[in-house]
Amino acid sequence: MGTTERAIALIDCNSFYASCERIFRPDLARTPIVVLSNNDGCVIARSAEAKKLGIAMGAPYFQIRRDLERWGVAVFSSNYALYGDISERVMAVIESLVPALEVYSIDEAFADLSGIADVERLGRTIRREVLQRTGIPVGVGIAPTKTLAKLANHTAKRLQQQTGGVVNICEAHKRDWVLRNTAVSEVWGIGRRMTEHLDRLGIKTAWDLAHFDPWTLRKQFSVVVEKTARELRSTPCLDLEQVAPPKQEICCSRMFGQRLRELPPIREAVATYAARACEKLRAQHSLCKRVRVSIRTGMFNPDEPKFSKGIVCELPYPTDDTRLVTRAALAGLEQVYREGFAFSKAEILLMDLRQRGEYTDDLFAEVQPAESERVMGVLDQINAKWGRGTIRPGRVPTAPDWGMRREMMSQSYTTRLDELWVVGCR
Repeated sequence: MGTTERAIALIDCNSFYASCERIFRPDLARTPIVVLSNNDGCVIARSAEAKKLGIAMGAPYFQIRRDLERWGVAVFSSNYALYGDISERVMAVIESLVPALEVYSIDEAFADLSGIADVERLGRTIRREVLQRTGIPVGVGIAPTKTLAKLANHTAKRLQQQTGGVVNICEAHKRDWVLRNTAVSEVWGIGRRMTEHLDRLGIKTAWDLAHFDPWTLRKQFSVVVEKTARELRSTPCLDLEQVAPPKQEICCSRMFGQRLRELPPIREAVATYAARACEKLRAQHSLCKRVRVSIRTGMFNPDEPKFSKGIVCELPYPTDDTRLVTRAALAGLEQVYREGFAFSKAEILLMDLRQRGEYTDDLFAEVQPAESERVMGVLDQINAKWGRGTIRPGRVPTAPDWGMRREMMSQSYTTRLDELWVVGCR
């Protein structure tokens, strides 16, 4: 194959959460696996074997528990520390093999392969190296645009045995075959409602969307749908982002492991979520000027009284100091809390985010002291070296009673010394 003018690869981990669990459980190589959401609520990940059993994404665990036991399905609580660490290892392997990489999500990355002589061969090398060095199987789709690369990746997984997990549609005849044989609902960014709208226009396949008049799509729907159609026709509209832009808002929200009626444990939860949100804030080198705290009861039990309220708290100056944000959030909590309700969730939302040096404030306005930046820097350095929570604010407990239920969580094989994988001899 000759040199390709533009080639974008999407590398996507197969059933990522389930595959992470399998790395340290080789006995489950052919066993159906599902991973549950926070508090073991519903199914958020399924292995290929579990999908064949008809287990639906989002199915409530309590409703299908007996079926899972009867079918011999291995069930795991979500272990985000493990998944995050394995993801970093996967991305490090891919980055060592490609000229440029955009990490799109925990289990997906776009790579720029433009100018490489044999992109399909490189795709198979990526697949082999990631599997050998991390134990995670991946699919690779290669095409002239990001949207087409998504379709190629979908085809690589759908036709795994025929393709070997790698599909290159840089050549026009291969690209046309994929477009004609892929439902429009499988196109990146086309959701269920949009599929219904497009169906009324006779657009049923990716081919139909690619060859529909783009200006009509823009006028009837949006510029996003127009760009999607142009990308399907090999016109690049989405660039590779090697550095993710900073988020405009940062949220930390969790369901409690049990209903909370008293204020003290809710204070602990809000302080914990504020600390985590500030870690994310400092990781992207941003400052925050407002924080919103909200709490709510369960919304689906007809026998429980309903209550939900939030409040936005103004900070004295843009800051990334956990202590200041926590004080503001707890003051807001005092105003929204009401006795007599069983609360199920709290949320912290950092708003009005700013980058240092990119905003102009009042000349006489108060600014964050240098001491705060030094304290937070030391806090992050210690926790990065020795593990999250090694040093934490006094209001943040180590093992709270209100914490998430994760009764079937696997070990933290790669992030805790006391939970390393042990291989014994008999």
